[in-house]
Amino acid sequence: MKVMGRISFKVAVLFTILGVACGLSFAQEQGAAERVSNAVAEFAGLDKITGRIISFDVYIDETVQFGALQVTPRVCYSRPDAEAPKTDSFVEVDEITLDRKIRRIFTGWMFAESPGLNAVEHAVYDVWLKSCKQESDVPAPDQAASSS
Repeated sequence: MKVMGRISFKVAVLFTILGVACGLSFAQEQGAAERVSNAVAEFAGLDKITGRIISFDVYIDETVQFGALQVTPRVCYSRPDAEAPKTDSFVEVDEITLDRKIRRIFTGWMFAESPGLNAVEHAVYDVWLKSCKQESDVPAPDQAASSS
């Protein structure tokens, strides 16, 4: 009887551990699924000649020119305010060369919490992601076109 009691206790402990592990895995998946898709990516740009840092907003799938660079965010994700910040954006950056050709110099993910990880470092300009947001003071491209 004592042997049977030990076995059933070990089985109960095993099922408890498995249940906790599955619960943690489910919670992690739920947390990862709760990212917020944003309409605007906020970037910072450094002009190395003047030493000025400029913040600028870019709507998703729109292109903004900063110096000789054209910045186009494709997606911009963040987390809800109650969670730890994790902001990332998939960005394409093109350079307009002196002979007026467009050359892709960056395609990839930028992370606001680690700006040095995947920032664009150009000879004259640096660009990095600051944040993602739902709205901007800058009118959306379709609104700007309709108001003019």
